[in-house]
Amino acid sequence: MSLNVGVLSIQGDVEENLLSTKTALDELGLDGKVYDVKTPEEISQLDGLIIPGGESTTIGQLSFVNGSLKVIKEKIENGMPVLGICAGMIMLSNSASDRIMGKTDQPLLNILDIKLERNSFGRQKESFEADISLDSINIPKFNGVFIRAPSVSDVGSGVEVLSKFNERIVAIKKDNVIGTAFHPELTPDTSLHKYFINLVKSFKN
Repeated sequence: MSLNVGVLSIQGDVEENLLSTKTALDELGLDGKVYDVKTPEEISQLDGLIIPGGESTTIGQLSFVNGSLKVIKEKIENGMPVLGICAGMIMLSNSASDRIMGKTDQPLLNILDIKLERNSFGRQKESFEADISLDSINIPKFNGVFIRAPSVSDVGSGVEVLSKFNERIVAIKKDNVIGTAFHPELTPDTSLHKYFINLVKSFKN
């Protein structure tokens, strides 16, 4: 069994996620390939998808224009695991506002019933690192890299809170969908990518 994992490569931290995912596959001893994907045809072949950090409005608009957004939504609703990182978590939400600019008008996947605030911890200069815990998925300590990070202020039914920082929700999960406000690809710790790969393996089985 070979896993096909894609990183949405429209904009953002694509290379870092490709490397982290390849490393996670190697460390787990699993057979699989990691692709940078952007077209509906490429996405339709995947067993799992990572939507990386970057500019959520740009990623959303370009994915909408080329038809990828529709395919991503269909694949997720049919059980394909997805890891949404920072901008990726924003795209997975059904409602996003900006701490400075208020309600945003951007294409969203409407997968997660969450109330999300963009730039929740401040702009680029307020970026920081902090240890967090994701105990419910057996990651007791993880170095969270927060860059213009969003946070979740409220979750709907079925959405599990995986981690909080300063009482703000920074990681969530619902069935086959994971969202993080921080960037796991910017740390040598691959435990979150490995957790995601195991979700993809379960889906493929």
